[in-house]
Amino acid sequence: MTTHEKAPRPELIGTISINSKGVGYVTIPERPDNDIIVPPERLGNALHGDTVAVRLGPKDFRDRDQGQVVRVETRAREEFVGTLQVEGEIWYLAPDLRRIHVRFHVPTDKLAGGKAHDKVLVRLLHWLPSDNMPEGEVIEVLGPAGDNNVEMKAILRSQGLADHFPPEVEAEAAALPDEISVEEIARRRDFREILTFTIDPDTAQDFDDALSFMRLPNGNVEIGIHIADVSHFVREGTALDREAQKRATSIYLVDRVIPMLPERLSNSLASLEADKDRLTFSCVVTLTPEAETVDYWLGRGVIHSNKRFTYEEAQEVLDRKEGLYYEELNYMNELAKKLSAKKFAAGAIAFESDEIKFKLDDQGRPLFVYKKERGDTHKMIEDYMLLANRVVAEHVFNYKENGEDNVFVYRIHDYPKIEKMTALQGLVRQFGYKLDLKDGQVESTQLSRLLERIENTREEQLIETTVMRSMAKAIYSTKNIGHYGLAFEYYTHFTSPIRRYPDVMVHRLLSTYLDGKVPVGDKVRERLESLCTHCSGMERRAMEAEWDSIKLKQVEYMTERIGKVFSGKISGVTAYGLYLQEEESAAEGMLRVRDMVDDYYEYDEKNLRFVGKKGKVYQLGDKVQLRVKTADLETRTISYEIVDKEA
Repeated sequence: MTTHEKAPRPELIGTISINSKGVGYVTIPERPDNDIIVPPERLGNALHGDTVAVRLGPKDFRDRDQGQVVRVETRAREEFVGTLQVEGEIWYLAPDLRRIHVRFHVPTDKLAGGKAHDKVLVRLLHWLPSDNMPEGEVIEVLGPAGDNNVEMKAILRSQGLADHFPPEVEAEAAALPDEISVEEIARRRDFREILTFTIDPDTAQDFDDALSFMRLPNGNVEIGIHIADVSHFVREGTALDREAQKRATSIYLVDRVIPMLPERLSNSLASLEADKDRLTFSCVVTLTPEAETVDYWLGRGVIHSNKRFTYEEAQEVLDRKEGLYYEELNYMNELAKKLSAKKFAAGAIAFESDEIKFKLDDQGRPLFVYKKERGDTHKMIEDYMLLANRVVAEHVFNYKENGEDNVFVYRIHDYPKIEKMTALQGLVRQFGYKLDLKDGQVESTQLSRLLERIENTREEQLIETTVMRSMAKAIYSTKNIGHYGLAFEYYTHFTSPIRRYPDVMVHRLLSTYLDGKVPVGDKVRERLESLCTHCSGMERRAMEAEWDSIKLKQVEYMTERIGKVFSGKISGVTAYGLYLQEEESAAEGMLRVRDMVDDYYEYDEKNLRFVGKKGKVYQLGDKVQLRVKTADLETRTISYEIVDKEA
C-alpha cells in the first residue's frame, strides 16, 4: 500500500431494520445506542431483519453515522407472504410486510397454480447483488386476497407460524389416557375437598389456572394457585414436546386461537375444567389478613374445580354482594387489593389499557367494536398469578447459599436505556415534575409515583406514552436481573403452561429442585438460555401476528366509515407527521405533515409536537376530532384529517 492509498474502512456486523421508506438502520451489538443509517441505494441485497456486514461512510447532515451494506451474513427469513401481481407476462410478489422494500420476481414455472391477486407464500431462491430484485418460487397458495380466512392464514405465515399440527403430534395426543390412575393421585397432594374455582374470559376453552380457598384456625388463609400440570402429559423428547418447543406460545388472533398444544390437551386433558379431577402443579400460599406471606408449599396436586366463573359472573357476585361463594370471593379480592398496593408501593409501574374486541359476522367482517374493561376479578386473578410466579422464582433462587449458581428460567425486565430516561427527565421538567437520575437511571418507584401524579392532567397522555415507549422489553433468561416494571427482585412464568413453553420449562426445573436435584453446569445453562432466546423471539412473533390481525380488522372497520368524524387523540409524532388514534376502535392512522395545509408547521422532536407559524400546536396526547379520509386494506393503512382540536 502506498502512502497515498487510504486503508479500507473496517466492516461492522449487525442486524438491519428497514422501514417502509426503504431506509435501513443497522444495530451493532458493540454499540447498541448508535445505529448506522443505510440509504436505500446502499442496501445491496439486504432485507429487513438480516444480519449484514456494513462499512461506514461519511456522516449525514445531522452528524449521524451512515454506511453501506457490503454483504449479507445470514437471512432473517427465507419465506415471504404477499399478493401475486402480473404486469404483461412478468409475475411479481408484492410482500405484505411493508418493511420488505422490494418485490420478488416469480418465474411462470414457479407459480404453483397461483393466480393474480392470490395470497401466496414464496421461498427466496436467489438474489445476486447485480439483480434488481430477488427471485422466488410459490410454495403455498393461500387463496384469494381479501378473504378473511386467507388473510388470517397470511398473517400467520408472514411470521413463520403454523396453523395445524403434524400427524405424529396429533397421534401422540390422541394416545394419552383419559383417566387419572389411582397410583398417580396417591403421589400427589389432594385438594379435591377444598373449595376451588376458575375465573376466565367467557370465550376461554383452555383453563390454565384455578384458585382454592381455605380459612385456618389462626385467622390466616391458604390460597392455592393451581396450575395445569402440562409437563405430566408432555414429556421431553416426544413429538408433542418438540412441537410445543417450536411454537413456544399460543397465538390469539381477532377471530381464532392457534394453540401451542393440540386441542385434546389444551381444551381437555390438561385443562382445569369444572367438576372433573385434574392434575396440577400448585403453589399454596399462607397469607395473613394483611396479605403478608408467612408460609408456602410447592408441589404436584390434584384438584376438583367446583365452579367455572367467567370474569363477568364473578364480578357480578362481588358487585351484588351476594351469590355463589361471595364470602370467599370477597375475602380473596380484598387480599388481592392489598397485594396490589404492596406491589405499587414497591415501585411497580401500571399501564392500564382496555382490550379491544370486534363483533364479526359469518364472513369475518367487523360489525362493531367494543372495549373489555378490566374489573376487580381480572386484577384479582392477575395478582395471585404474580404472587405464585414470584414465590416460585424466589424459592429456586434461594435454594442454596449461592443462589446465582442455580440454573432456572426467569422472566426479566431490564432498566430503560439511559438516553431515554435523560430525555424523559427533560420532558417532565417542563411540566413541573422532577425525576432524579442515578448513574443515568430512574428507580421504578419514581416512575410509578410520577404516573400517579399526572392522572387526569393535561399532560397525562404525553408523559404516560413517553414512559411506556422508554421501557425495555421483558424477555426470558437464565440470568436473573429482576423485573423492573413489576419491581420484583425475582420473577418467572409458572402459571400458563398450556399457552407458554417457558412455563413448561419452569415446571420441569422446579420439579428437579423439589426432588433435591440441582441442575448445574454450563451445558445445561447454555441449552436453557438458547431456549429462552427462542421463546422470547416466538413471543414477539405471536404478538406481531396478533397486532396485525387487529390492524386488519380496524382498517376493514374504517372502510365502511370514510368521511365520518370520531373522537381521537394524537398517539405519535414523527418528522413525517402525526399518528392519530380513533377512540372507539383504537384504529391508528397517519396525517402527513404535507397534508397539514392550514399553516406551515415545524417539527419539534424534543417535545414531540408540531408548531405552526400562526401559533397552532399539535402535541402527543392532544385530544382531537378526526375524519376518516382513506382506509386501504391492501396496505392496511388509514389516513385521517383533524377537524378540530379539543381544548
